Amino acid sequence: MKCVLFCRMTQWERLQQLDTVYSQRASDLYNGDEFPMEVRHYLAHWIEGQDWERASRDSSQAAFLFQVLLENLDNQFSRFAQEKDSFLLQRNFRRYKQNFQKYQEEPYTLAAIINWFLVKEKEILNDAELAQQVQTLQVQSTAVEMESQRQMEKKLKDLKIKVEVMEHNIRCLEEQQDEFDFKFQTHKMDSCTEEEKNMQRQGLQKMLNALDKCRKDFLSDISTMLDATDCLSSVLIDEELVDWKRRQQKSCIGAPDDTSLEQLEKWFTQIIECMFQLQKFLQKLDELVGKMSYENDPIPERKPHLNKRVDTLLTNLIKSSFVVETQPSMPQGRGPLVLRTNVQFSVKVRFLYKVPELNHVLKVSVSVDNAASQVKGFRRFNVLGTSSKALNMAESTNGGMVADFRHLTLKDQKVGGGGKGINDLSLSVTEELHKINFQTQFEYQGLSVFLETSSLPVVVISNSSQQQSAWAAVLWFNMLCSDPKNVKFFESPLPASWAQFGEMLNWQFLSSGKRGLDSDQLETLAIKLFGKQQSYDQCKIPWAKFSKENLPDTNFTLWVWLDGILTLVKSYLSDLWSDGSIMGFVSKGKERFLLKKKQNGTFLLRFSESIKDGGITFSWVQYSNDGIPSVQTVKPFTSTDLKQIALPEIICNFRIMVAENIPVNPLCYLYPNIPKDQAFGKYYSEKTGEENPYLKYIKTKLVFVSKENGCTSVEEGPLSDLCTQDRDPRSFSEAGDDDDDDDDDVLLQGSEVSPMLSCPTVDPFWLNNVLENDGENTAPDLFPQPDPHIPPSCLPQTILENDVDIFKEEISADTDVRLILQEFLNSQNILNGLDISTTEDNFNGFGLDYSNMPLTP
Repeated sequence: MKCVLFCRMTQWERLQQLDTVYSQRASDLYNGDEFPMEVRHYLAHWIEGQDWERASRDSSQAAFLFQVLLENLDNQFSRFAQEKDSFLLQRNFRRYKQNFQKYQEEPYTLAAIINWFLVKEKEILNDAELAQQVQTLQVQSTAVEMESQRQMEKKLKDLKIKVEVMEHNIRCLEEQQDEFDFKFQTHKMDSCTEEEKNMQRQGLQKMLNALDKCRKDFLSDISTMLDATDCLSSVLIDEELVDWKRRQQKSCIGAPDDTSLEQLEKWFTQIIECMFQLQKFLQKLDELVGKMSYENDPIPERKPHLNKRVDTLLTNLIKSSFVVETQPSMPQGRGPLVLRTNVQFSVKVRFLYKVPELNHVLKVSVSVDNAASQVKGFRRFNVLGTSSKALNMAESTNGGMVADFRHLTLKDQKVGGGGKGINDLSLSVTEELHKINFQTQFEYQGLSVFLETSSLPVVVISNSSQQQSAWAAVLWFNMLCSDPKNVKFFESPLPASWAQFGEMLNWQFLSSGKRGLDSDQLETLAIKLFGKQQSYDQCKIPWAKFSKENLPDTNFTLWVWLDGILTLVKSYLSDLWSDGSIMGFVSKGKERFLLKKKQNGTFLLRFSESIKDGGITFSWVQYSNDGIPSVQTVKPFTSTDLKQIALPEIICNFRIMVAENIPVNPLCYLYPNIPKDQAFGKYYSEKTGEENPYLKYIKTKLVFVSKENGCTSVEEGPLSDLCTQDRDPRSFSEAGDDDDDDDDDVLLQGSEVSPMLSCPTVDPFWLNNVLENDGENTAPDLFPQPDPHIPPSCLPQTILENDVDIFKEEISADTDVRLILQEFLNSQNILNGLDISTTEDNFNGFGLDYSNMPLTP
């Protein structure tokens, strides 16, 4: 019933019932003056009953809703006038109506604003619902984990209580034995009648029988405890520790798994302490047997077996408690497990049996487990640096027993004759797997155990150019193999299922840009790899297809393409990727399908399929005068471009040349309908007023300007480079994806030099960037007039007439050109996209040298 009632609530009422975090987001949404919260509140039912999305595209519908809105404001004003305590609300609604009057000529703008607010509200509700679902799943998952932990804690607590009981029992056993021994010695020295001695012997026999029973019971208790400890250690070693190692392995390739060791350390310490207590109890039994024994004494018979069990369990627990806490990694490396010869790396080991007596006692040495001993031809290495350290508590932030090796280096061993061998498996250098080994000798309470542990397999390279393929090998091994000893894995590497591959890719984007891949993005990639399928559960990707074979119609592999995108995201697009501004993986066919249903100026961001080192592009929809939509795409931006100017700045300042060389920004709404400045405004870097220390200079900015029907003249590069046309390379799996378009897109390319120039406001040249028109309208003669439904913020800024007149007026011989130029430079509209290239000759025609004129007001 509650669910039904909740669903019948208005969207606004549902927002009011959200948790604090999401209700605060709703409150923040209405911080501005574009659409007052009070209007949204009091007109909630009517507002949600209208089709504002349609009104933003339909002028007549927008005008009708605008008039009804004003009437509703009047009605609400009248209601407030009849209420004594609503004076402020009455005043506010009068002001709101006055503010809305500015949309009288453009009611579709107000409709777009209201629709945007409703969409944002839905996003908040969806996020809150998703968070609730995730929390429910997490609670269920956490509940299982917590239950497992509670069971382990309970069993360890029971074990500890039993040890305490046994400690009491063995003291009682010792006292009982001392009492029997005293009476037995007294009986031997006592001179009494035979009858009295018989009675004493009977009493001693009863005491001996009771003592024998107590010894047997105590030994049985130890055996029972060993059974319980055996089960606990199996869970701890074979389940909990194995699960932690797998989590650590996945975390090395980006999985957001918890790899803390505090809980395991607590459990290992507790159970090992209990085992040492049992060992002490068995040693105490030796003392008791040494003082007194008798025929059929159970201790000599049963104790050796119990001793062996205790030693076995202790040895197994202690060996398992020596682990690699932090896998080998270079400070500036791509990720863990990729090492480079002659470059320092660090690694940390930890002993999970935490006991103060062992602090700075156990010395750990490090070496390389040379795979050459197992596989002929594998390279051999020596470890240089501090290769021996003591386990201590000082190097751990939480007091654990660790040895932190921070300055180790691998150096090649020379194979006989000075050359490098050729391995029998014909593997590449980045397919060779090696391990870093650690050894120490445990000596404590009479127990001596040799401890050894190994890192996960590492890939050793000798050149930074090998990092990319080395990281691919690390990803593939740790995605598919849970046996760290399998250094021959790439002799016959397993294929990855789509589920495994998709999960691994999701981790890569999560670690690079703080957001993983959603189902649509994963499906797009699956279609590119396997074609359209009902289900991808049975699809598999071989190692060769991932890292060795080039994609169709390209000269690079799948991994090179994906890695280029990941690097681009991590270096330049992390914020945009994490906040969801980048759609990323979307086919051209789907891109057109999505955009052609949207209003003029809607654009989306996607990754290029033809750029080896990663590229991002944006496409937008525009409508011709007869209402036919066309989609245009810019040439992808690479790291070279984004080093010079951030993508939000490119989007903000992007221009295309229309009639009379007026630059226009065609980008208005980030898909689906988020105003551009709303989506990217927080990333704009331009400052004004006192914040800008460069106001004393002429303002300059890097802009992208494109002429839609060709290329504007740019003085860089030969003419043949400036106005060439070429076909956009077809995506490697897009065959059949663009059924709605028979023609390929035409790519109008500009200079091959970086497509960014510094453009001061007095510079007469504009930069030409490339445009990619879809097949329906490849080279229009004129940029279509903006749709009348586009808000004024999306239209080109108009240069004030008095500024234009400065250059349009006829300059006579007695005109003071310096004053005219100074007036132009002082103009506040100098940055409004003025192209003064046509006026340059007019100035030069007088033969004036104005290069040394003062350029500041």
